[in-house]
Amino acid sequence: MRRVFIYDTTLRDGSQGAGISFAIEDKIKIAKALDSFGVSYVEGGWPGSNPKDDLFFEQMKKVELKNARLAAFGSTRRKDANVKEDEVLKAILKSDVKTACIFGKSWDLHVKQALKTTNEENLKMIYESVYFLKSKKLEVIFDAEHYFDGYKSNKKYSFEVVSAAVSAGADLICLCETNGGMIPSDIEAIVKETVAEFPNAKFGIHAHNDSDCAVANSIVAVENGCLLVQGTINGIGERCGNANLCSIIPALKIKKGYECVASKNLKKLSELSRYVNEILNLMPNDSEPYVGKNAFAHKAGVHVSAIKITPETYEHVDPSLVGNGRRILVSDLAGKSNIASKAVEMDLGIENAPEKVKKVIEIVKAKENEGFQYENADASFFLVTKKTLESFKPFFVLKGYRVAVEKRPTGEIISEAAVKLDIKGKEEHAVAEGDGPVNALDRCLRKALIKYYPEIEDVVLTDFKVRVVNGNANTAAKVRVLIESSDSSKSWGTVGVNENIIDASWQALSDSVEYKLLKKSKK
Repeated sequence: MRRVFIYDTTLRDGSQGAGISFAIEDKIKIAKALDSFGVSYVEGGWPGSNPKDDLFFEQMKKVELKNARLAAFGSTRRKDANVKEDEVLKAILKSDVKTACIFGKSWDLHVKQALKTTNEENLKMIYESVYFLKSKKLEVIFDAEHYFDGYKSNKKYSFEVVSAAVSAGADLICLCETNGGMIPSDIEAIVKETVAEFPNAKFGIHAHNDSDCAVANSIVAVENGCLLVQGTINGIGERCGNANLCSIIPALKIKKGYECVASKNLKKLSELSRYVNEILNLMPNDSEPYVGKNAFAHKAGVHVSAIKITPETYEHVDPSLVGNGRRILVSDLAGKSNIASKAVEMDLGIENAPEKVKKVIEIVKAKENEGFQYENADASFFLVTKKTLESFKPFFVLKGYRVAVEKRPTGEIISEAAVKLDIKGKEEHAVAEGDGPVNALDRCLRKALIKYYPEIEDVVLTDFKVRVVNGNANTAAKVRVLIESSDSSKSWGTVGVNENIIDASWQALSDSVEYKLLKKSKK
């Protein structure tokens, strides 16, 4: 199998995305995770450009990477300057890395407009910078910036740029699709001709996603001779982002048979994707190919029925290969196969009882007609099934609640809730304040239950979403509240629907607690 090297630039190019910011500790954690996953290179940043990157490279001197080479990024020397005195190149040397990745202009438009120098001087800048770093025993990757636009504008000059870097000893030339506007046929033709022009050189690809083709462009480039791919985890990066390594890696390995990471590590891909999102406090893209929550989610009854027999009917790869899993969604489109599969998954014990399955389908469709949605509320589905089949004994019964919100002249807002419950035949009252009415209600519920059910103490609310169900009703519209809760071992989702957002929240909150208690009692 042909080897393809994965060059991760999450910590450098990824950091240029809107809303992305790394702390030093974050960068070190991600660098270690990428190394453990098995990428070939981790580009740590641009030494000398900011204090954070300088500190990162300084601290990374104490970190031993087992699989990846740490790379430092920078530019060619300044125009009309002495290469030995260039601050950017000196900063790369000071970082103490073994691999340098420097970029230079390969589009004559940029040479004239951005660098404001001559084509000849730009070629000297490239040659001298690469040669200088090679003389210091570094591996040098040369990023030919705007290569594809430059090729279309002036192919002869773009070839001269590549020739200058190759002649100076560059270990690899990375062809950069910097503007992200190319489509696969462009990449195929240009890469093929460039590789043929320089048969003794090694090439890589760096693509951006402005035309939504970064992943496809990267794969096409590999098919036509590139042996290194630059990209980021989850495709984060400037403008529309970089090429998404979470899609490129499995495509290269599973679909095309290239060796890029070990098979055992490929199974950690979904975990790596989530880990980076969590560190950056980013909402995951549930529909992200391969690693997204919905990448292998099935909703239509026909689909579910088919994959139970032959998964290949509606799954292009085995989800376990990338550390993901199949999800069977329950909705008003659900058929018997959906409910039966979900019953097995959640240990409901009704998969072989057609009449019970039919009854659950009917109640689910009726509930969804009211505005409920169980795709991300498995716990509520579990409870509604139990209640539908009359196999559920409530842990508490609501006798009433009251929520008050007071805004004081100082601008301070006070939220207070009072709850009355029947718990094991005893009436319990509780009052609590919170950071808003839902938080007050949540605290109040826990306060009333804790002495009877101490196991709820480790339950925390991790997400709270509100959606308008029927917007045409304006302020009288129903709202759907989705809550995600977790304890020390797992997480679960619950849902509530009402014209009153407080009552919708109560439904989801009480479902969350009841699900925890029910699962605990089953254990």
